[in-house]
Amino acid sequence: MSNDFICKFIKPDKSIADFVESIGMFHNQSNEAREVVVMPDGRVDLFFSQSASEPFHVTLIGLDTFPEKRSLPPQTLAFDINFKPLAAEYILQTSLADISNGAKDLPDGFWNFNADDLKDFDAFYRKATKKITELLPLEVDERKRKLFDLIYSSNGEMSVKELSEKVSWSSRQINRYFNQQFGLSLKTYCNILRFRASLEHIAEGKLFPELNFTDQTHFIKEIKKFSGVAPKELSKNQNDRFLLLSVLKQQ
Repeated sequence: MSNDFICKFIKPDKSIADFVESIGMFHNQSNEAREVVVMPDGRVDLFFSQSASEPFHVTLIGLDTFPEKRSLPPQTLAFDINFKPLAAEYILQTSLADISNGAKDLPDGFWNFNADDLKDFDAFYRKATKKITELLPLEVDERKRKLFDLIYSSNGEMSVKELSEKVSWSSRQINRYFNQQFGLSLKTYCNILRFRASLEHIAEGKLFPELNFTDQTHFIKEIKKFSGVAPKELSKNQNDRFLLLSVLKQQ
């Protein structure tokens, strides 16, 4: 990754790990815009950012289902909380259905964050952790908690039928929940997690299916669906434009 672009992600405190996957930052220190490709990763992003052309603002990004080219303006600094989907209901207390493949700006003063909080990443991490801890629910629907645990542990490879049976929740009700809360089906979400798990293999140069794909053709089709390119081109990651893959290669 070039010296004028920095990104890093760290794991959350265990106290909030049921709802947060990581907390990180992007910094485009260049005086030129940076073109990137954002790929679906099954996470809900809460960005706190500013750039040379944009004042401090907070943006909530829903679950993506296809790749999208974006441009990071010059001198962009963004701190990012990567939430697990369960956080939408219990921490953010909102539905994401209306921002599937989209985003919305949140009000000024959201969670009492401002531009000064972008001066120190460690201080931001502590403040975000404290705020999320304050918002932790007293109870969580155990069907939902177990459902997401199974989806994550299987890298999205369990069928909807099997998940339904294991959590004692009908597939019809699960899909209604997913569509109303996230704007996509459970099967689509599982496919996204399987794709993300495959990225770890592609980052290691493994260009054949390591997970439950029917065959090589199916594997290539799914990778192209969520990244826009075939596994070979994705692996090359020219100009580090696939940010998610760049982060994986750093780990």
